[in-house]
Amino acid sequence: MSTFLGMPATPPRSPYGTGNLRGERKFPEAARDELRNGQLRRNLGRATHTIRGKRLHVTGELPDWEELRDAGAAIKTDTMNRLPELLEQLERKVTESGGTVHWARDGDEANEIVAQLIKETGSSDVIKVKSMATQETGLNEHLESLGITPYETDLAELIVQLAHDKPSHILVPAIHRNRDEIRQIFLDEIPGVDPDLDNVPAHLAAAARAYLREKFMTTKVAVSGANFGIAETGTLSVVESEGNGRMCLTLPDTLITLMGIEKVLPRFQDLEVFLQLLPRSSTGERMNPYTSLWTGVTPGDGPQDFHLILLDNGRTAALADRIGREALNCIRCSACLNVCPVYERAGGHAYGSTYPGPIGAVLTPQLAGMHAAKDDPNSSLPYASSLCGACFDACPVKIDIPSMLVELRHQNTEQSGTTAEKLAMKAAAGVMKRPKLYKAAQKASGVGRAVAGRSGTISRLPAPFDGWSDSRDTPAPPRQTFRSWLASEEGAATMRAAADEYTDSVEEKKK
Repeated sequence: MSTFLGMPATPPRSPYGTGNLRGERKFPEAARDELRNGQLRRNLGRATHTIRGKRLHVTGELPDWEELRDAGAAIKTDTMNRLPELLEQLERKVTESGGTVHWARDGDEANEIVAQLIKETGSSDVIKVKSMATQETGLNEHLESLGITPYETDLAELIVQLAHDKPSHILVPAIHRNRDEIRQIFLDEIPGVDPDLDNVPAHLAAAARAYLREKFMTTKVAVSGANFGIAETGTLSVVESEGNGRMCLTLPDTLITLMGIEKVLPRFQDLEVFLQLLPRSSTGERMNPYTSLWTGVTPGDGPQDFHLILLDNGRTAALADRIGREALNCIRCSACLNVCPVYERAGGHAYGSTYPGPIGAVLTPQLAGMHAAKDDPNSSLPYASSLCGACFDACPVKIDIPSMLVELRHQNTEQSGTTAEKLAMKAAAGVMKRPKLYKAAQKASGVGRAVAGRSGTISRLPAPFDGWSDSRDTPAPPRQTFRSWLASEEGAATMRAAADEYTDSVEEKKK
C-alpha cells in the first residue's frame, strides 16, 4: 500500500491586485511620460550624481572593499540556503526574549495582523519608521480605511505622504521633489506651519521636526521595518540618518515590526560586514548616524509589547527559482539605482512598484509574477535595462542583476505563448536551415536599400518588426552579401593573401 502525497507545486506569489508590486501601465508607456518631465530629470540627475560621487569616495578608502563584498555575498547565499531553519531560530529567540512572532503569507494577511494589534491597544494613531515592506503591502491605505491614521516620520517619506504621492527611490523616496515643491507641500498640508516658510533645507527640516515631535510624544504605537534580524540572538536592527527611528523604537508602549523573511542573518557578528557595506553603498557615509538594535522586551526600558511579523508575500516563490533567488540577497542600499542610466532618466514611478530601478526590475517579477493578468505590466520590467552591468559593479553583495534580467526575459518569452516575435523567429529559423532559401532571402533583402534612402538606415520596419524600430534605427542591407563577396575575385584574392600571411608567420616561428 502506498500513499500519494501529491505533486510539488510552485509557492504562491504576491496576490494579484493587492499592495504596491504592480503598476497600471507597462514600463515603456509610463517611462515615456516621465521623460517629458524636465524638472524630474534634473532632480534625479543632480541627486544620483551626488550620491554616486560620495559612494566612490568612501568605498575607495577601504583596502578590503572587494573582500567585504565577497563576505556579504557569501553570508546572504548561506542564509538563503538555510532560510527555513534560520527563521525558526529567529522566532524562538524573539519569543524567549518576550516578543511575539506572527507569520504572514501575503501582504493582506500582514496588514490585517498589524491592524488587529493596533486596535487591541485602543489607539487610532500610529507612528512609522521607514519600512519598504509596509509600502509593499499597502499598509497605510489599509489602516486609513479602518480609521487608523499612520504618520510617516522619515522626512522623505513624510513628504511623499503629505503630497499623496508614491516613493520613487529605495533610499530617498522624495528624490523627485525639489525644495520649492517641498515648501509648497508643507504649506498646504502641515497644520499651523509658518506661512512665511522659505525653501532653505534647514527651515524645511525644522518645520517637519516641529510637526513630528508632538506625534512622537503622544502616540503609543509604532510600526517599523527592519534592516536585519539576527537568528542567533533574536535581535532586530534599524539603521537611519535622522533619529526618527530611535524615537519610534523607544518611546511608544507597543512596537510592531514588519520584516521580509529574507532580511534574517545567521549570526550577530555578521552585522560587522553589513554595517560597513550598507552605509557606504547607500548614502556614501562611513557609518549610519543612528543604528538601533533591540532584542525582545526589556522591563522598564522601551516598548513593553513587541510584535515581529515575518512577511513572505512571494519571497518563497523567489527562493524556489534557482536563478531568481539571488534577488533576495538585496540589502536595499539603492546603489544600483544611482548608477543606472535608465533609472536616472525615467525615475522610480515608471516601474510601478515599491521597488524601482535595476533591483526592482528583477525583484518585483519574482515576488508578484509577470503573467498574473493579460498584458501584465510586470512583464515589461525585465526589459527596463540596457544591460550595461553598472548595477552589478555597484552592488555591495554582488547580485548579478544583468544575468537575472536576461533569465527573466527568457521566462517571459516562454510564458507568453504564441506571439508575433515567436512566429518571426520560427520563420527565420526555417529560412536559415535551408541554404537555397537563405540565399534567396539575402538577395531579396536588397530591397531595403531603397527604403533606407540617402540616410543609410531604415527608421521604421513593418509589423511584426516595428517593436524593434520603435527604439532604434536599422542599418540598410549592404550592396554585397558576404557570400557573394567571398565568391568574387576580390574575396578569393583576400583569402589567398590571408593564407599566405599565415604560412609565412608559421615558417618564421620555425626559424
